[in-house]
Amino acid sequence: MSGTGGAPTTRPDPPDPHHGPGGPADQGRPVDRAGPDAAARPGDDPHGPATTAVLDVRDVHRTHGSGDAAVHALRGVSLTVAPGELVAVMGPSGSGKSTLLALAGGLDGPTAGEIRVEGQALGALDPRALARLRRRRIGYIFQNLNLLGSLTAAENVALPLELDGVGVRQGRRAARTALAEVGLAELGDRFPDQLSGGQQQRVAIARALVGERRLVLADEPTGALDSQTGEAVLRLLRRRVDAGAAAVLVTHEARHAGWADRVVFLRDGVMVDSTAPLGSVEQLLAGSGR
Repeated sequence: MSGTGGAPTTRPDPPDPHHGPGGPADQGRPVDRAGPDAAARPGDDPHGPATTAVLDVRDVHRTHGSGDAAVHALRGVSLTVAPGELVAVMGPSGSGKSTLLALAGGLDGPTAGEIRVEGQALGALDPRALARLRRRRIGYIFQNLNLLGSLTAAENVALPLELDGVGVRQGRRAARTALAEVGLAELGDRFPDQLSGGQQQRVAIARALVGERRLVLADEPTGALDSQTGEAVLRLLRRRVDAGAAAVLVTHEARHAGWADRVVFLRDGVMVDSTAPLGSVEQLLAGSGR
């Protein structure tokens, strides 16, 4: 397996939770994942060139309601994610993590600011064009799964491809390949209510990864999985990123964030970007560096 820059990316076990990306346990990991675009990687410039970023979130605000009842879910958040980069987002409940993913995936619109996916401003798209971009470019792993009970596992996974004009036979073949990647090769003909919660979670993950998705947005994707299956899912996500996709992972688990290239922190809708060891999470979430 190799990264986008061509360097070997054989990955040891996830780093110790007390040493996040950039910490002592990160020694030996490849530095350059973006090859010729490395000079423009996120972190150097909070906005980054739109031509090199898969996801570009620019000074985004999201406010629900108005007046005294207004809730400010996000306050001036900026984030870029490059090809070959996995970014973990951490923070307490209510900090705006799921709101950020919904905006990045075009499922909601910002009150102010701009979001671009591969240079395309989501706010400039009409509903049909936005739906087409989501089907082709964005894979979303929802907390509540959103599987269709009337479709089998294989049909659920193939649905985005078939809606985009892929033939039924080709779509089902791709779906079964994706199901095999998450360990469900034999369960493609079962309906969601015939699967366990963890199996349903893996079907949802396969649906998010099927096809040529350039941006994968994962909202607590291992929440319903045992630790061994969860680690297998993170390896799969990591392989997809190392092959050139970009991903944003919302997680409460430091050991899961250890698979990321970068960890950012949200508190009260404000983002703190840090490459510090994960042992400093408490300090960051208390407001240090804001």
